[in-house]
Amino acid sequence: MHRTLMLLACLTTLCGQVHAAPTAAAAPPRPTLQQRLNAGEFPQLHALLVVQHGRTLVERYFTGQDEIIGDRIGTVTFAPTTLHDVRSVTKSVVSLLFGVALAEGAIKDLDTPVLDYFPEYQDLRTPERLQIRLRDLLSMTSGFAWDEQTYPYSDPRNSEIAMDIAPDPLRYVLTQKTEAAPGTRWKYSGGDVELIGAILARTTKLSLSEYAQRKLFAPLAITDFGWSKNKGVEMAASGLRLTPRDMLKIGRLALDGGRYEGRQIVPAQWLQTATARHAQVEPDPVCGTAYGYFWWLGPGCEADLPWFAAFGNGGQRIWVVPSLALIVVQTMGLYNDPRQGKVATDLFRAVLADVRAADVRAAPAPP
Repeated sequence: MHRTLMLLACLTTLCGQVHAAPTAAAAPPRPTLQQRLNAGEFPQLHALLVVQHGRTLVERYFTGQDEIIGDRIGTVTFAPTTLHDVRSVTKSVVSLLFGVALAEGAIKDLDTPVLDYFPEYQDLRTPERLQIRLRDLLSMTSGFAWDEQTYPYSDPRNSEIAMDIAPDPLRYVLTQKTEAAPGTRWKYSGGDVELIGAILARTTKLSLSEYAQRKLFAPLAITDFGWSKNKGVEMAASGLRLTPRDMLKIGRLALDGGRYEGRQIVPAQWLQTATARHAQVEPDPVCGTAYGYFWWLGPGCEADLPWFAAFGNGGQRIWVVPSLALIVVQTMGLYNDPRQGKVATDLFRAVLADVRAADVRAAPAPP
């Protein structure tokens, strides 16, 4: 009993001290997105556009160093009409074009062996290669040996650069060693995309830029764009140049299930398929980043907001958050910079925090 009374006395004393303690100072308010932008918190940011429910929340342009596919062009003062390298955002645009070609019957079946589209390479028709299907290219699970991570894109040891400088880029991709069974292992590969680009050109009988102009850009009222070439052929993996406002149109099209201004441009079923999980990029199957058909997917475990996105080297992004009807477009100049992923994601999170805070402020008080 004595020990119990002593414990109660100690707890009473502690509680009295807690209640008597002065109130801690309130934490300073979190800086807003605009304040962080004004402070230059996100290095080499060239443009940021944020649109929710069709309403523009942010449209800011900056000045910075830029380049075109590795060729420096100096300091650029960016504006709504300034074309910008979107690099691998091009892959997601190619995905949209593939969906149109599939719906039109130019491409028959996702399970067709890839080599059926390249009859000139009869010597490559080995049992292992004949197992690789179109869907394996679209999900970057072809199984080909490929390395775009170890060396920068300025180094010929980088697989994409080695492909670009090869006398026959398509043959270069198709002759790579098969390291895994098709459909079983994800590996980032511009080579898989270049094969899809070639298949699109062969089946539609149009170059990528011509097909894009007819089927995607003209319906979206995209009148100014560039598409860099390698050996006279548009680079499917990274060649597009667009304005941020036209990147926003791509995001709006994806958010609205392939519709734009009341017109179905890309089949809704294809958008649903392309932005569904087909491969796991990171090991965590619940919260880790996944991959669709040339679109990145985030389950959104941290922010509780699933998204899909088009990513490009340097910090180029088109983020789509369906639950918020939100589109975020970023262009940056962090090409080959190891900071690019963190800076681009930090900016996206800053946008989400601002948008969600505004939703809280706008929400009616609970009864």
